[in-house]
Amino acid sequence: MKKLLLALGLLISFSAFAQKAERSLVQFSGIIINADSNTVVPYTNLTNLSYKNQVVSSNYEGYFSFVAHEKDSIRVSSVGYLSQIIVIPENIQNKSFVLKIKLKAEAINLPMVRVFPWASTDEFKRDFLAKKFADDDLALAEKNLNHGSVIAMARTLPHDGQTNQIMNLQSMHDNLVHTGSGPTNPLLNPIAWGSLIRSIIRGDKSRQSDNSN
Repeated sequence: MKKLLLALGLLISFSAFAQKAERSLVQFSGIIINADSNTVVPYTNLTNLSYKNQVVSSNYEGYFSFVAHEKDSIRVSSVGYLSQIIVIPENIQNKSFVLKIKLKAEAINLPMVRVFPWASTDEFKRDFLAKKFADDDLALAEKNLNHGSVIAMARTLPHDGQTNQIMNLQSMHDNLVHTGSGPTNPLLNPIAWGSLIRSIIRGDKSRQSDNSN
């Protein structure tokens, strides 16, 4: 029985070798382009699945050329594109097969990735425990309305017209309360009247001297 199986194996091997020997050699050449933009796809791999998975790559211009057999299956693959299987036909004239291969771009949906600035959970726990959180609205309001903050803002912020008017009225009120009298009117002062009359007389004399000249 073993001899029979061995004989059948040898017969199949010789048959396959004879069939491959009968297939003619072909110079397979061509260019590989993008099916959507018609631009070349450089450095594409062409794997001969029918002959020991021999791999040939196209150049930077997408051009390739190598020797294969008729009826060989060639897998064309490139990163970012869908693979194709090209079967070299039989009975090729001049033993040269030229082909333009169009590859379609492959859309790859990557899973969502969340990037964290911590290398481990221990680093996250350490940073989280050491983190100082911002004050809430009530704490911020109390901080801004304390006596020191109000005085600092009063010294640095400019006053508007309404504030200046209120401050002037407050000053007049304080003078009236502390001195018992409001601001003095210079027209009610006899000394001021005397000074005014003297200045008027000096003015008349100066005009008379000018007219005489």
